[in-house]
Amino acid sequence: IPPGGPSDCRIRAPISAVASAPHIPTTVSVLLPERFPPAIESTAYFVVSEALANIAKHSGATAAAVSIPARGDALIVVVPDNGRGGADPRNGTGLIGLASRVEALDGMLLISSPIGGPTTLTAEIPCES
Repeated sequence: IPPGGPSDCRIRAPISAVASAPHIPTTVSVLLPERFPPAIESTAYFVVSEALANIAKHSGATAAAVSIPARGDALIVVVPDNGRGGADPRNGTGLIGLASRVEALDGMLLISSPIGGPTTLTAEIPCES
């Protein structure tokens, strides 16, 4: 896990812990120059947790990654996998709930998941809502 600024420690440890739980090898990169409000960091954690749970249950992936860089005044969470794709929020409540949680902070959740894969889930959460 490449270290970011000293402020990324609060989010890096729990993200690393959840990323080590699935049976799919997952790399983690958290590079944050500053701390974000607790609601934003907890939403990022929830996004990662739910995304990795979905990957383990549904994707058939053999590898995944978690990248959390800051861009301007937003926290970005990117979770790609090398699975079979086809993730569709209309087919279940997990991705809909995830999108709702991100949107509650005026953020957006993007899912790219063509049939045949791969899938990339990206959440952009503004620092101020």
